[in-house]
Amino acid sequence: MTSNPAVRRMFVTLAVAGSLLVAGMTVRAASLWAANEAPLSVAPVSVDSVQQALDQERSRSAALETQLRELEASTTDLTAALQAAQDRVGADEFTAEELRASLTAAQDKLTKLEAALKAAAAKRAVTTVRTTTSSGAASGGEDEHEVDDD
Repeated sequence: MTSNPAVRRMFVTLAVAGSLLVAGMTVRAASLWAANEAPLSVAPVSVDSVQQALDQERSRSAALETQLRELEASTTDLTAALQAAQDRVGADEFTAEELRASLTAAQDKLTKLEAALKAAAAKRAVTTVRTTTSSGAASGGEDEHEVDDD
């Protein structure tokens, strides 16, 4: 280019000024774009409101922990009750088996007793009472009783 230092300085000065102007326009365009994309129409949350929300969440968390401990205690109680119920069912099954055996023995005894009663009834004497009246009243009127044994 030219070897004149004054022209070179002027050229460098104009280039630096142009660069600064382009940089300023870029910053301005970026700020306008950011303002359009994220407007500050809603005020930022205050530190006090954040602290208050944090305190509310801590108390809620403490209440939930208390409820969780109560549920764990209830679960332990229910587990113990379930185990007791299962033990009771086992004992009841054993008692039921004993009662079934006793019932079967009683039914067998009843069947034998009924058979014995039927046999005794068959062996029992059958009594036939016959009353015979004599044809004459003067003869004294004897009655005959006959007993048959089978």
